[in-house]
Order: sequence, then C-alpha cells, then structure tokens
Amino acid sequence: MLKVLIPTIMLFPTIWLSSPKWLWSLTTAYSLLIALTSMSWLCWTSETGWSTSSLYMATDPLSTPLLVLTCWLLPLMILASQNHINPEPINRQRLYITLLVSLQTFLIMAFGATEIIMFYIMFEATLIPTLIIITRWGNQTERLNAGTYFLFYTLAGSLPLLVALLLLQHSTGTLSMLILQYSQPLALYSWGHMFWWAGCLIAFLVKMPLYGVHLWLPKAHVEAPVAGSMILAAVLLKLGGYGMMRVMVMLDPLSKELAYPFIILALWGIIMTGSICLRQTDLKSLIAYSSVSHMGLVAGGILIQTPWGFTGAIILMIAHGLVSSALFCLANTAYERTHSRTMILARGLQMIFPLTAAWWFIANLANLALPPLPNLMGELTIISTLFNWSPWTILLTGIGTLITAGYSLYLFLMSQRGPTPPHITGLPPFHTREHLLLALHLIPVILLVTKPELMWGWCF
Repeated sequence: MLKVLIPTIMLFPTIWLSSPKWLWSLTTAYSLLIALTSMSWLCWTSETGWSTSSLYMATDPLSTPLLVLTCWLLPLMILASQNHINPEPINRQRLYITLLVSLQTFLIMAFGATEIIMFYIMFEATLIPTLIIITRWGNQTERLNAGTYFLFYTLAGSLPLLVALLLLQHSTGTLSMLILQYSQPLALYSWGHMFWWAGCLIAFLVKMPLYGVHLWLPKAHVEAPVAGSMILAAVLLKLGGYGMMRVMVMLDPLSKELAYPFIILALWGIIMTGSICLRQTDLKSLIAYSSVSHMGLVAGGILIQTPWGFTGAIILMIAHGLVSSALFCLANTAYERTHSRTMILARGLQMIFPLTAAWWFIANLANLALPPLPNLMGELTIISTLFNWSPWTILLTGIGTLITAGYSLYLFLMSQRGPTPPHITGLPPFHTREHLLLALHLIPVILLVTKPELMWGWCF
C-alpha cells in the first residue's frame, strides 16, 4: 500500500518545485509510473482474502481493481487537461494538478481503509477537491449552482451515515471491516433499526447515484472541466457502490424486506434515464445520464446480495469507469474544437477526423455492452442474478438494455455521421496526445476481456 501512497504524496513537492517548462511532462510521467507500480497489487499472493500493510490500510480482491483504476486515471486526467489549462498562470496550473493528486490520495486511502470511519472521512474528503475543480475551472456560470447541488446532495446523504456508524460502534465495539465480518449478526427488528438501515445506505445511494437522488450528477458533469468529469464518472461514483458492498454485509435480516423499494427505483431508473438520454441535445449531459442508467444496474446487483450480483457490479463498475471516462475525453476534444456541446452543431466529424471517429465507435460499442467486452459480462451477470431473484425483472432490464443500445448509436450517428456543415471544415487537427489518451482508456477495456478474473472480486 505504501509503495503507491508515499510516491503519490511526494507528487505534491514535485508539482510545486519543478520548473514551469517541465511541469506537465514531469507530473504525467511520474503519475504513470505510480499507476504501473499499482499494477503489482493485482498479483495476488494472500490466501485469506485480505493483504494488510497495517491495521488501518489493506487491500482485498474487492478494493484492488478500484485502487488500480484510481491510480490509472491520474496520468490520463493530466494528459486530458493539458490543452485548456496551459494558457493559465503557472501557479493556477500547479494548483489544478495538486487538486487532482489530492483526489487520488484521498481515494487510495478510502478504498484501502479497513476502518469504516476512516473510509467515511476519506469519502467526505473527496468532496473538497472535486468542488473546487467544478466551481473554479468549470466552463459556464452555472458551475456555482452545480457545485451547490453536488455539495448539499452528498452532505445531506452522508450525515445519517455518520450517526449510523457511531451507533454501530456503540453496539458492536468495533468498526474494523476485518473484525465486523466475524462479529455476531445484529438483531434488527424495530423501527429504529429500520432508520439505521436506511441511514447506512442512503449516503452511498446518493453518491452512486440512485434514480430520484441523481439530479446533482448531470449538473456536476456538464459544468465540470474534463478532468472533473473523468474522475466523477470513473471513480467517485464507484465510491458509492464500494461502500454499499462493504456495509451490506452487516445489514442482513432487514435487507430482505427493506431493499425492495430501492431495487425498484434502481431498475425503473435504468429505463427512465435511458429515455432521457434519447432526448438530449447536449453531448456531456447525455453521457452523464447514461452513467446514472449503468449505476442503477450496479445498485440492483449489490442490493440482491448474491455473489453473482457483487461480481457483476464490480465488473460493470470497472468497465464503466474506463468507458465513460473515454467518452468524456472524446466529448471534450469535440468541445475544444467547436466550442459547443450541442450535438447538432458538430455532426459529420467522421469526414475530417476519421481516426477519432474510430475511437468514438469503439467507446460507444463498449458503452452499449458489445460482446465480448467486460461491460457485457457485468451486465449479463447482474441481469441473470436479478432474473434468478424475480423473473419479472427481465422486462425492465431487457428494455433498459435496448434503450442503452439506442442512445449509444444515436450519440455516434449524431456526432460523427451525416453531412459536414461548412463551419466545421477548418477545425484544427487532433494531437497525438489525444489519441494516446484514448488508447490508454480503451486498450485496458479490450485487454480485460482476456483476463476478467482480475476484477471480479473473488480470490483468484
């Protein structure tokens, strides 16, 4: 754990002491080195499930894929942000990269924490850098409104969780994940226990986000700069799913009855947000709503509480993290050239940027879960576990899958095909940096097809 955490912390002096000329290349190279080092977590030697470096930090097959994803995204975010942050004064550039690195530090400590209260503190700490990135570097005046939504939704959801965790500490005497799984199951029957159950889960459901409490997400995504959108889509939404997986273990007797409304909301959300996607004109807004739709499937898989549900959820989280981040990068490259996110104004791009159209095509096919990509593996696992729980769910998940295919193809056709308008023909060409950025997103997705056991959350 420390072999990644200490170099990440040492990035802070590197950012502030390196010469302005070398700032971007140094931080990119250094963070890529950290990402490659983090791959060593995937070589699993422990037989117990946990591999601990101390009492407070440990990895297990559930958190390892998410930790590696977190480390992998930092160099990609720095690469993606280079173009639109470069004209700013050097100290602002340094501050921007510092915020990205502090996000990675908090996320490593959140996913690696064995104490639930430490996970909670890091879960909340990620709010601060994300809020500053959205409200300071967002593109439009709406960004302050988006930041307010983001802050208050997340805080309102997580305060009951803090109270619930303090009550759990009081009744069991520990909040360590290593010990809690062996403690006596709680006898939960009263109304108070039902509120406690809801308190434990609502914070994570808001973060995921569940349909109904999802309104902060499209706002935050649309207003955030590209790195903000990437980290939000790829890792911060996964904090909610990861937290649910950790907490569901303790909530058992009540989950059988109380999970129904949340599963129904999640499944209904898949169809509703998919339908909203079909009506979008804004490129980033469409990708943001598609994230809500995928996370609804993840929430359903986790709430069923079967090994297949958990496996499908974590596979879909990792695959969605890489693919939606790639889509936001593509949306940003189009925005930097056309200065508009409206799809109708930027159609027919395939004629002038053929290689980029190929990236769009691969990313959209991955988003609609084309076989044999890991997105399909995650979706099929969740759909089959939901079908096993209740055959009626196949109606909702089936329609959801159809709509997903519909809006993914709509996104591709609207932005790439069709006649090229005359105002677009003089756009500057794509850089090698942008092609490298997309290759680093999509090649891992394709490679994971060959070795999916790296991310399915069992001891391998």
